[in-house]
Amino acid sequence: MTKSGHLTIVASSKDDDDAEKSTRLITFLGKGGSGKTTTAVFAAQHYAREGLSTCLVTHSQDHTADYLLNRKIGNVPIICSNNLSAARLETTKMLLDPLNRLKQADAHVNMTQGVLEGIVGEELGVLPGMDSIFSAFALEGFIGFHGNAAQRKDNDKFDVIIYDGISPEETLRLLGASKAARLYVKYLRSMAEKTDLGRLAGPSLLRLVYEAMISSSNGPIFDGKLSSEIWDYIETFLERKSSAFAQPEKFGCYIVMNPCSKINVDTAIRYWGCTLQAGAQVSGAFAIASPHFRGEPVESIKKSFSPLPFAFIPNLSMDSPLDWDAIMQNSSSDDARNLLHLSANRTTSNVPLVKYDLPKKSITLFMPGFDKSEIKLYQYRGRSELLVEAGDQRRVIQLPREVQGKVAGAKFIDRNLVITMS
Repeated sequence: MTKSGHLTIVASSKDDDDAEKSTRLITFLGKGGSGKTTTAVFAAQHYAREGLSTCLVTHSQDHTADYLLNRKIGNVPIICSNNLSAARLETTKMLLDPLNRLKQADAHVNMTQGVLEGIVGEELGVLPGMDSIFSAFALEGFIGFHGNAAQRKDNDKFDVIIYDGISPEETLRLLGASKAARLYVKYLRSMAEKTDLGRLAGPSLLRLVYEAMISSSNGPIFDGKLSSEIWDYIETFLERKSSAFAQPEKFGCYIVMNPCSKINVDTAIRYWGCTLQAGAQVSGAFAIASPHFRGEPVESIKKSFSPLPFAFIPNLSMDSPLDWDAIMQNSSSDDARNLLHLSANRTTSNVPLVKYDLPKKSITLFMPGFDKSEIKLYQYRGRSELLVEAGDQRRVIQLPREVQGKVAGAKFIDRNLVITMS
């Protein structure tokens, strides 16, 4: 961890033939009170006992994780047990590292003529929206989704990061941030290349942003190169980062619910659909076990989440410190541990985000948790793209030439939105 409190964790190598293997990021989505933090701690304990160097990263002032681990968690990683560490992200401390990198880049580019150097990061407060932005910076810093994580000592490396975010909405925005940023970059590039102001200020501003945000991650040096080469690299960088959320070997997302509450279950299904709409896959669903919930209701909930694998997490008592050795060895934990192990070995069958029927000129989107009235479809700049708005996410779909055309109709069939083109 840096002096600013910013975590820097990199890929771990299990053997000489698999050097620089990526750290895997695991996160959980669920309504408040669903057991999201409990499930995150359970997963961290599981992976640590599998022999994987694991770090639980929480971005909340809620002390549930502290209680479950029987440790006080701070912004410096603490060792909880063999292979398991824990740390708490705090935005006020995380903003110091990007600011220092920006100052270093400005010292090289000299765009602000030293004005940035006078800004004291410790004086700055947290503005709305900063949590999502700096969570993304922190995760990129220690996961290295683009393949260029900074090098650290061996004892700072982790195989698995369990991320317990502030809220599901913040985590969903984080998942879709790279794709959204690509669209902003696309339009900023057009402005920089086609306007007088952009041609005047664009090159210096672009180099400042590049050096501050990317070159610190061992990106290529562009001294003397054209701005177009830097733009191309930034777009490729964002594409690799966004695509990582669809790769099971790099990212796993699980839905968590309280099965005794219908609104809790319905919200969990909604988060499943939102995750798919954000461009990521869901690896499975968990529910907190209850002695009052068994039999037919269990089968009904499993059917609601089919084809996702489903398992129960043991209902843990909060009245006294927990014996995790006994919990993990209990047969009631077997299904949950098997689900985590199954997903980690990438044998979980994922639902295709988009399916095309070329002869019928149709597109099928799997969208659990939504209905037709909540979805809007847009087409811009010809008809090669389809923008799908649902919930708080927007997704742009590149259409194959065979199905390009004008939207002729759309209908819901068994959680699938079927769009027909003319």
